[in-house]
Amino acid sequence: MFQDLKLHALLDLRQQKKVVTIDVRSPTEFEEATIPGSLNIPFFDDNERAEIGTIYKQVSIQAAKERGLEIFSAKLPSFIKQFSQIPGKKAVFCWRGGMRSKTTATVLSLMDIHVSRLEGGYRAFRQGVVQALDELTVLPPAYVLHGNTGSGKTAILRRLQQLGYPVLNFEELAGHRGSVFGNIGVKSHNQKKFDASLVDELLGIQKEPYLIFEAESKRIGKVVIPDQLLQMKEDGHQIWLEVPLETRVQHILEDYRPWEHQEACLKSFLQIKSRIHTPVAAEIEQCLKEEKYERAVELLLVYYYDQRYAHTASGYSSENKTVIAAQSTEEAVEAIKQLLPS
Repeated sequence: MFQDLKLHALLDLRQQKKVVTIDVRSPTEFEEATIPGSLNIPFFDDNERAEIGTIYKQVSIQAAKERGLEIFSAKLPSFIKQFSQIPGKKAVFCWRGGMRSKTTATVLSLMDIHVSRLEGGYRAFRQGVVQALDELTVLPPAYVLHGNTGSGKTAILRRLQQLGYPVLNFEELAGHRGSVFGNIGVKSHNQKKFDASLVDELLGIQKEPYLIFEAESKRIGKVVIPDQLLQMKEDGHQIWLEVPLETRVQHILEDYRPWEHQEACLKSFLQIKSRIHTPVAAEIEQCLKEEKYERAVELLLVYYYDQRYAHTASGYSSENKTVIAAQSTEEAVEAIKQLLPS
């Protein structure tokens, strides 16, 4: 028989990278939110789940079970084969640790494929995430990265993370770059996905002597940053990047690749067009239509984003602040490394 795992036991195994978590819910449920890093081997696909749900409501529970068994039996060989190809310790879960995960674990045990089942399912995991964020009180001091749009802050954070520094990359966790153009070329995450990934990151770096992250606003795309981390931003050591305008323009062109997303760029621009001086806004729009992206980006930076950032910067005092002038991402990374405690 299979073994039930309580949430804390599963989290310990995940931290030690000793378990593969497998979500047996439908693809749509999996896409909505799951335990980070999980595989999806659906017990029912979306159409099958909808069909069984209709039978459950309109006919009877027993009829729904019988139809479910009929559907599952037909796919059983393929289902078992997928699990057999996954090495190591495995734990399965569904929404509440109910019929789908229980049947999965039972059938696999009969085939001598041993898996555990998460007690309470994904719902228990989500409750654990919410509790962890509510109890987020003791965190190490922060080094907070500021800089005008296009300064390469995300690239700097990624490089520092690659080098083993304790980084929280909020934009990566949110699947959004934080501006009105922020969802172009990327897939935004919802709050559940963001929260789960954030808790995962925090668990991995909670014992570090400090954290490094960008000075984000409270909302990034579809998600909201917890108040505790926003307070860390205010209390942290502020690092202000100064990067030449031409370098910033190139960073944005490399990141956004507007020539691949012309329609999306125009649509996003129209959301802020009225906030820009009319002749400048007209030139930006024309440049976007004529694919003169370098000029369009330069105008957007000078006449919109830099002015907004200057207003934000005026809210910070000169205390606990370091200014770093850099020509490139690597130069900025080296300067930040010198600033951080050894």
